[in-house]
Amino acid sequence: MATGSIAKVLLSNLCFENCYLHSNKLHKFFRADYSALQSSNYHTSSHLKAQPRLTPQEVTDILRLNEYTLEFTTPGSVKSYDSNQLSSNDPIEDTRSEARCLLTEGMLLGVFDGHGGAACAQVVAKRLFHYITVSLLPPDLLYKYLQSMDNSKSSMQLLQCFNDKYQIVEELKGMYAESLKNYVVELSKNDRSDFKMKEVLEKAFLRLDEDISREALASVDDSVGDMTMSVSMSGAVACVAHVDGPHLHLASVGDCQAVLGVLSDTDTWTAKKLSVEHNTDNPAEVQRILNEHPASERDNVIKLERLLGQLAPLRAFGDYRYKWSKEIMSSVVVPRYGEQQMAPHYHTPPYLTARPEIIHHRLTPRDRFLVIASDGLWDLVSPLQVVRLVGEHMSGKVTLSPLRLPRKDMTLDEINSLLLQRRKGLAKKPVDRNAATHLLRHALGGTEYGIEHSKISQLLTLPQEVVRLFRDDITITVVYFDPEYLRHCPL
Repeated sequence: MATGSIAKVLLSNLCFENCYLHSNKLHKFFRADYSALQSSNYHTSSHLKAQPRLTPQEVTDILRLNEYTLEFTTPGSVKSYDSNQLSSNDPIEDTRSEARCLLTEGMLLGVFDGHGGAACAQVVAKRLFHYITVSLLPPDLLYKYLQSMDNSKSSMQLLQCFNDKYQIVEELKGMYAESLKNYVVELSKNDRSDFKMKEVLEKAFLRLDEDISREALASVDDSVGDMTMSVSMSGAVACVAHVDGPHLHLASVGDCQAVLGVLSDTDTWTAKKLSVEHNTDNPAEVQRILNEHPASERDNVIKLERLLGQLAPLRAFGDYRYKWSKEIMSSVVVPRYGEQQMAPHYHTPPYLTARPEIIHHRLTPRDRFLVIASDGLWDLVSPLQVVRLVGEHMSGKVTLSPLRLPRKDMTLDEINSLLLQRRKGLAKKPVDRNAATHLLRHALGGTEYGIEHSKISQLLTLPQEVVRLFRDDITITVVYFDPEYLRHCPL
């Protein structure tokens, strides 16, 4: 979550392979200026000594460690995407997911920012797309899918996932599969004639969040109890895009953001923000929460710009210590984790919801790309800066490869125009082919005079004890649209 957040985190068993939660301490982070990195106090501290400066190649190796690019060969509104991640927490609490829907049309792409540990973000990233996809199935396909769920060998595949780095541990796979099946059974019994995308997305988000709670309480005394409790007690915000032809639906919970890069008629870039941030910077969101609780709680529901004085995002998955009843908190959570897990002035829960805010946008040929990122990026660069950086990268990236004519029957005028564009792009030739890496480099080292290598080096070599004071985990996905497809695709 954003630098400045307060997180109470729990000691628990491994929930994911190579994933753990931090010990039970109250962490309080304050925004620190970059200038502090160069202060004498920082460099002379006996326990926080400055690290040797990285070489340009070492910086590049770090920035490119988690980058990923995928280009699609089949026609569609999504032409390709770039993604990357840079950790601050150890382990990283952000995650991402991208997948093609196999039984319906469209693609799903999401960024998930965890807090209080990585467990909830990773679980939501692995499961949410399945909940969304089954919610999209028409009745006949839903019935077929339900029938196939009983046979693991012939089970129908919902998604083709890309760059999938995490696997759910065996102890939880059966439980999660059973929860999904129960949801499919419920969907099959409902009247699905009046399809509304907004309601479908809302239902999928809320049902997964409900299942996270139910699984934790049902297995609290079982061998998997520590794992399911760690998921429910940690939290995650999310920003998910569903792209189907010209239709883009954006569902967000918390403070991840999505920005559309639009090329105007005058060939200038404009940024269209599609997501809504659910934090105290959003007056409507603050008022919503105040209206849901008695006037007597007005001074405590939002305090120190946080929910109950503790949590920065005002909507999130998990975080059931702000959702469960006082009875459950007293009988289940407090005996297990201590009195400090009950927030002060905890009178009328739930105080938190996973209900997403959903925006629909009809894509046009002018809509060239979508950037979805955790707030670690937006803390450092503005949406307009991000769009301009990606736009310039698009122009300069073509110079990184040998010139190839897009088709054989091009006229001399068309070839000349292509060469002029290429020459223009040479002035913007980027270091990185991947746009998400390009954004990382500029977010960490950008100045009004260009990239400052020493700044990136220092931000990448901060000791673990202080790195969160200066930067958060950063996860970025840049989705490129095909303007020609959008120009001719049906409504």
